Amino acid sequence: MTEQTLSADGKAAPVPADAGDAGYDKALKPRHVNMIAIGGAIGTGLFLGAGGRLAQAGPALAIVYAVCGLFAFFVVRSLGELILYRPSSGAFVSYAREFMGEKGAFVAGWMHFLNWSTTGIADITAIALYAHFWSFFTPIPQWVLALIALAVVLALNMVSVKLFGEMEFWFAIIKVAALVTFMGIGIFLLVTQQPIDGNTPGFSLISDHGGIFPAGVLPMVLIVQGVVFAYASVELVGVAAGETENPRKIMPKAINSIMWRIGIFYVGSVILLAMLMPWDAYSKQESPFVTVLSHIGVPQAGNVMNLVVLTAALSSLNSGLYSTGRILRSMSLAGSAPKFTGVMNKNHVPYGGILLTSAVCVVGVGLNAVVPSQAFEIVLNFAAIGILGTWAIIVLSHLLFVRKAKLGEVERPSYRLPFSPYTEIATLIFLVAVVVLMGFDEVGRITLYCLPVIGLALVAGWFGVRKRINMDVFEKTKL
Repeated sequence: MTEQTLSADGKAAPVPADAGDAGYDKALKPRHVNMIAIGGAIGTGLFLGAGGRLAQAGPALAIVYAVCGLFAFFVVRSLGELILYRPSSGAFVSYAREFMGEKGAFVAGWMHFLNWSTTGIADITAIALYAHFWSFFTPIPQWVLALIALAVVLALNMVSVKLFGEMEFWFAIIKVAALVTFMGIGIFLLVTQQPIDGNTPGFSLISDHGGIFPAGVLPMVLIVQGVVFAYASVELVGVAAGETENPRKIMPKAINSIMWRIGIFYVGSVILLAMLMPWDAYSKQESPFVTVLSHIGVPQAGNVMNLVVLTAALSSLNSGLYSTGRILRSMSLAGSAPKFTGVMNKNHVPYGGILLTSAVCVVGVGLNAVVPSQAFEIVLNFAAIGILGTWAIIVLSHLLFVRKAKLGEVERPSYRLPFSPYTEIATLIFLVAVVVLMGFDEVGRITLYCLPVIGLALVAGWFGVRKRINMDVFEKTKL
């Protein structure tokens, strides 16, 4: 499979062709891609995590969400430019292969797999916990609910990419509708000055309760690592590009919209929450949205929000199976992943990679059976390392892409990451800082201690596959 683009002087410029992109249906529509972009930027990190972080850092949480959101946008904007240069279902693995070599692709792919296989365990654990909120599911063991959730999402992923897109579309609709409804209620309360639990909504709830930094600057800095992981799915829009009609038209709009969505949904929600109730009225034990709604007497607020966070966890699991299937297929054809992960079914779904990810999630079902109270925390920190590694490789690939463009070896599209290469350098420094901040947290330190183990596993894995690497999977077209 070959492809060409026109450079600035009108001549045909060489564009690599990745064999891993062959065989897919172009079944994802613009509405699917737009909602995948929204869904990737909105998850349980906002619906549940914002309460505990507000209680820890106060209104300064809005600043942290804005800063982390900006760097998350730089990551996905870097990926967006690479997508317009060459759309690929292998996404960042394919770009790492081109600009960093097969070793870079190997690391990118397996770090992504580490991220989403462990996130999948966290997701099925969360789904089981959320289901136990309702008395109907209480008698069912946590591990059984986790296994049912995995089986259902796995089965749906096997059918077709169109069904995946439809699921993500409706999952995202539910999340957005919940946020918009809450913000509408919150703005109404703010404008009408309706008292909540004896407090009149307004900026005075911020200024009279310690200001923007009621707990000082240090707590704001320490929650950065947790907030980063709230944006952990933004890169999935890049994987979807390979199964989209006309991605060069659709992707810029979808990616650009991520920035204002972060601004409205994350920063806007936190500011609104801080002006509706004092920051210390929130807690990590409860969604901040439920805290507000229950105090104004909205019936079934807990049930509604539990349904929303259950949807968010299902969406994450769905996306993880989808993306790892495509990434592992790209790696398999290059020889850096097991051969069976490159196999497609009659519906053009790379089921081998999806089954491998599901197999790791089954281990998570075991964790739910053995240590149900600790399963979530055990795996979440390994996912964190995978996320940071994936983002760093995306930014590094873009940096190398820009360098090649300056040498005239490739042509940059008109849709570009602003202020390159300074943006990439600042993003990489930020990601390193997040790793350092993990050392200030007890659970984070345990994760950092595991870094040498992960590094050794990658080195051992590379030596295990290097003799069967297929260099012909990725060739440049001739001028």
